[in-house]
Amino acid sequence: MSGKSEVKYDHREIEKKWRERWSKRGDYKIDMDKAQRPFYNLMMFPYPSAEGLHVGNVYAFTGSDIYGRFMKMCGYDVFEPIGFDAFGMHSENFAISKGVHPAQLVPENISNFRDNQLKLIGNMFDWSRQVDTTDKNYYKWTQWIFVQLFKNNLAYQEEASVNWCPSCKTVLASEQVISEKCERCSSTVTRKKMLQWFFRITKYAERLNANLDTIDWSDITVSAQRNWIGKSQGADIDFAVSGCDEKLRVFTTRPDTIFGATYMVLAPEHPLVEKITPPEQKNTVESYVREAVSKSEQERIEEAGEKTGVFTGGYAVNPANGKQIPIWVADYVLIGYGTGAIMAVPAHDERDFEFATEFNLPIVEVISPDGTSHTLKEAYSGEGIMINSGEFNGITSQEAIGKITGWFAERGKGKKSVNYRLRDWCISRQRYWGPPIPVIHCKSCGPQAVPESDLPVLLPEMDDFRPDGSGRSPLSRNEDFVNTTCPQCGGPARRETDVMDNFLDSAWYFFRYPSTEFDDMPFDRERTKKWLPVDMYIGGNEHAVLHLLYTRFITMALKDMGYIEFDEPFKCFRAHGLIIKDGTKMSKSRGNVVTPDTFIAKYGADCFRTYLMFLGPYTLGGDFQDKGITGVRRFYDRIYRLACTGNLSTISLEDKKLITLLHKTVRDVTKHIQNLEYNTAIAFMMEFLNEINRQDIVYKEAVEILVRLIEPFAPHLSEELWEMLGYKESIFTAGWPEWDESKIVFDTFELVAQVNGKIRAAMEAPMDISSEDAIALATSHTNVQRFIEGKPIRKTIYVPGKLVNIVV
Repeated sequence: MSGKSEVKYDHREIEKKWRERWSKRGDYKIDMDKAQRPFYNLMMFPYPSAEGLHVGNVYAFTGSDIYGRFMKMCGYDVFEPIGFDAFGMHSENFAISKGVHPAQLVPENISNFRDNQLKLIGNMFDWSRQVDTTDKNYYKWTQWIFVQLFKNNLAYQEEASVNWCPSCKTVLASEQVISEKCERCSSTVTRKKMLQWFFRITKYAERLNANLDTIDWSDITVSAQRNWIGKSQGADIDFAVSGCDEKLRVFTTRPDTIFGATYMVLAPEHPLVEKITPPEQKNTVESYVREAVSKSEQERIEEAGEKTGVFTGGYAVNPANGKQIPIWVADYVLIGYGTGAIMAVPAHDERDFEFATEFNLPIVEVISPDGTSHTLKEAYSGEGIMINSGEFNGITSQEAIGKITGWFAERGKGKKSVNYRLRDWCISRQRYWGPPIPVIHCKSCGPQAVPESDLPVLLPEMDDFRPDGSGRSPLSRNEDFVNTTCPQCGGPARRETDVMDNFLDSAWYFFRYPSTEFDDMPFDRERTKKWLPVDMYIGGNEHAVLHLLYTRFITMALKDMGYIEFDEPFKCFRAHGLIIKDGTKMSKSRGNVVTPDTFIAKYGADCFRTYLMFLGPYTLGGDFQDKGITGVRRFYDRIYRLACTGNLSTISLEDKKLITLLHKTVRDVTKHIQNLEYNTAIAFMMEFLNEINRQDIVYKEAVEILVRLIEPFAPHLSEELWEMLGYKESIFTAGWPEWDESKIVFDTFELVAQVNGKIRAAMEAPMDISSEDAIALATSHTNVQRFIEGKPIRKTIYVPGKLVNIVV
């Protein structure tokens, strides 16, 4: 080396050294029972794809690890486990495409993820508590959870119209359908009637919704769950069907409009369509229904502007005024929302107005903005005065909502009601790669849960595991698996052949981590009481209405069954942002996918971690640009050179500006890490390094503080530097630096001088400078003079402690 300025740290040697030392010392292995200040730091465990760890994984894991390391530096016993979400269609489909069995492929993928990638990124993973959802010792307890739900009437089987992916050849939960596309393969989802297993998540709808007011979660996630749960307050109202004993129940948020209901509309799938249709209308209605149900819900929503429908030939009685009104069937009404039947009020609902106009149906105004009748050219959906509404005329529509609801309740024709968009969780999957549903079907006894002593129900090895599109699971072709005896009567019986949605695997995995050594229970009560709920959970918001909703449901159910004492799984959840590349989303087709291995090999894990965090606010994400990482590398090389100088001064800090900046940096870095604003925390540390380098004396105290501050971002390098500074123990023994607010006092500040709003100069000025002196100082600057010379100054503006703007 020709000089100190060229000294660079060898990231390969340093990172290998500290990985081995951490592993040998067991630095990140937690004594779960003796920990004095437990802090459970959780990140979403990955699906072990054959492609390996992608940059999004590293971004998510790094941000979580930084927070965990910060808490460890603050003296907490931080538990940071990891595992693999390895069951499911992703793994099975990839195995099929490669002609390999998933039981062979998945362990290979896990090994690659763990040994060649995850162990290199610098996270505090406690590998002694790894979980793998395909391990029989794990899915035994996934099945146990199903059995408990079954015993408590929270799991049931029924025939239902479900989402069917023709490509994956399986049923999907509603949450797995995005804009009518399969969230796995993007194929258009169709509807299919099948016998399926469901969890009664709707029983928890109100609790799931109410707790959103108090949980400490990212606003974007809370909003997504609130919208998905979809709570609506209104009334259930019964309409008698003319000529038979049937009733049509509708849910409406606007009972004040019922006097204006001039027809009814049923969804094509509504069970009463066939019953109320007379013979002369049968062919017309059946033809329309066949066409309508062949469309996806998204198609029906998108085509809502093009109104179609047919008159069933049946009539209902409006319970408000006793008038007979026609019953239609139309595809703009969806069976999945409300009751699948609506009272149509064309005067006050835009869709109903368009439908009534198209088919020449009556339009009766019952709410007027001024209390008088109008000829309506469009629906009026606002509030107003009741008209054409019998005894309720003259009162406000807001007042009428409660009065009309009460009026129906008194007559047994309606009641106050709350409706939810949320539907029960369909957990049946007609695939092979998943935990078998632990149920035995007996003709005499009905469906029976597999006894707990017989768990796990092992997934049998099968060479022919491909789905055939019949709607039956591949397991149904395995007679040795299917045929069994009833645990109730001992007679011949058949096993359930569907497997469980892999979202059940991930709905409870955080319970298992602290208790992996227990073979006779899913989680130890005392251990769980000590470590849960999870203190900090960080993950992607794409799971807002899937994984994150299911974890809440399972946690609430376990509490109600007496297994735990809390009903929310995570004290704090934060959604991280997404990484793009050069302004566009990463994709293989664009050829812009960032491979972490390449950058870690060239620049080191510490540098890669820090650069990812420097791209932008962690909760928003950022734009990855290859050249940007070199700036972060220079930052760490400069710190390394400071420690290499060998002439660090051990005298107490004397420079007042440096003292002030030191305490300010510690304060600001601390607060920004706490808020997951890692990019600004890094910027503050860079500013502090610049000030250290400006000093004539390089103070050891200042360098040590900086090294402790970079620890969460650069764990390998910080340990190496700490050792170079003369310390034999881990940097964690030093703890997180503290600041003294009384020392954060600046005598001067940087005064910015603008001319017509454009920055022309910057200069140092006393903190107590007067307005007149600040303006004088700014206007006297040589560069400012160039832009104001010979021009009349119209106005000068002084913003104390910041800038002077001269308008010419």
